[in-house]
Amino acid sequence: MNANQETTIHRRDVDKLDVREREQLLKPYLPPKPPKTTTRPKHQPVRMFLKLQLHFVVFTAIHMLFSLYIRLRQAFHVIVDRIFALLYYHHRAPELIRQDIRGLERLPQHLSVILEMKREERGLAGLEKLLDDVAEISAWCAGAGIPMLSVYERTGALKDHIQRTHRVVSSKLHSYFGRHVPTLQIQAPHIPSFLDGDEWGRASSSAGHLSILLLSEGDGRATLVDLTKTLTEMSQRNKLSADDISLDLIDAEISESVMTEPDLLILFGPYVKLQGYPPWQIRLTEIYHSQDNSGVGYQVFLRALYNFAKAQMKFGR
Repeated sequence: MNANQETTIHRRDVDKLDVREREQLLKPYLPPKPPKTTTRPKHQPVRMFLKLQLHFVVFTAIHMLFSLYIRLRQAFHVIVDRIFALLYYHHRAPELIRQDIRGLERLPQHLSVILEMKREERGLAGLEKLLDDVAEISAWCAGAGIPMLSVYERTGALKDHIQRTHRVVSSKLHSYFGRHVPTLQIQAPHIPSFLDGDEWGRASSSAGHLSILLLSEGDGRATLVDLTKTLTEMSQRNKLSADDISLDLIDAEISESVMTEPDLLILFGPYVKLQGYPPWQIRLTEIYHSQDNSGVGYQVFLRALYNFAKAQMKFGR
């Protein structure tokens, strides 16, 4: 029997079956039926409205609690600042500044601050305020016996007015110290320093010495990029071996071209915002900022010194 005959016989047998029997015969070869999808009932308008109102009430409650917390925190810091202002104030007297820090076990030998000239204060008025802030901090450092102060201002406005900065700081030091003014030196990376060139008279070395370093955004990452390019070119010209490039070499070059690492960095703003401050020099620096503070103040300066005195420096191996 050939294939055609078998097909013909099979068709005869199938034609004898009714519809139900044919379905039973093909049922094992059919794919499974898809599961029945249950349609979700539509939300009623009233239920949806109540749900939205509940979300709004929860959001409003969280917002009110957080606002209350912010207000209480700001009020607390204002009260603390007022108390510090009553208990500790310099009255432009170096003796009182030394009395305020008498109980501290240690002081930073290199203090650094970040100042900002706000957009709404740009121009001559903003520069005058910035110079006055630098002069006040310089007088506080001189009264506390801190020999090195570095001031970072992102735009470089201070570096463009070194001579004027020296004159304003010298005037402020004379208002604090009278005739016995410490020697003053103001410098900036790659710019000649300005030393005791004011018109207020000769300073006395017996009263101490204060060095002020002015920094800007160009002294940060750009310096690292330039140093990397220089070391790469020297290595390609076989003037320097790749094995000689180490962390100590980079640290020495940056310290010589920009500055050494400060012991304490004070931010007079409410947030830790470095604004492009040289990153290499703050690897081990103690950073201090005061919440809800928005200006240069003696209380912030004093609390930073107290915080630095209590800080524990733990260096890894």
